[in-house]
Amino acid sequence: MIEWIVILEILAVVMAAMSIVIALGVLVNFARQALKQVTPKIKSIPKKEIKEKPKMSKEKGEGVTFNDIFMFMIAVPLVLLWVGFAGFVIHTGLNNSAVLENIEAYTTLIAILGGPALLIIKDALDVWKQEQAEKTAFYKIKAQAVIDYNEQAQKQDQMIESKQQEQEHKMESKK
Repeated sequence: MIEWIVILEILAVVMAAMSIVIALGVLVNFARQALKQVTPKIKSIPKKEIKEKPKMSKEKGEGVTFNDIFMFMIAVPLVLLWVGFAGFVIHTGLNNSAVLENIEAYTTLIAILGGPALLIIKDALDVWKQEQAEKTAFYKIKAQAVIDYNEQAQKQDQMIESKQQEQEHKMESKK
């Protein structure tokens, strides 16, 4: 039983270390954004007018939101801990009969971690489904635009051809 406690302690230390690394990453990102806003921009004298490409939404400095911090500090480690612990219990349960004797305690812990983890996973899948629906709608609109363009190009080609035939007919009738 002492082995389990040691393994769980190691797992907790690893998850805490991951959380510290993620927190440091978020703090560094905040510092970078703060420095970008504080640092004055020096304009150089342009030799030629250069058009800037339009900025995409991520380039406008949306920044890190509370939800981003929540996901990386709490949600991601929780889901990883839940999946890791469940896999660990299954693996050791197949190899060690002592785990099967205390399986109720382990399944209770897995269930406690699993409730919030499943909600997080469900929300992540909902966001993914929404992105896929937006992509599908975009491609439908794009396909319709291509179809409309091809129809108009075909009509224009037919009109040009009919005008050329009319012109040729006029030229022949004048002879």
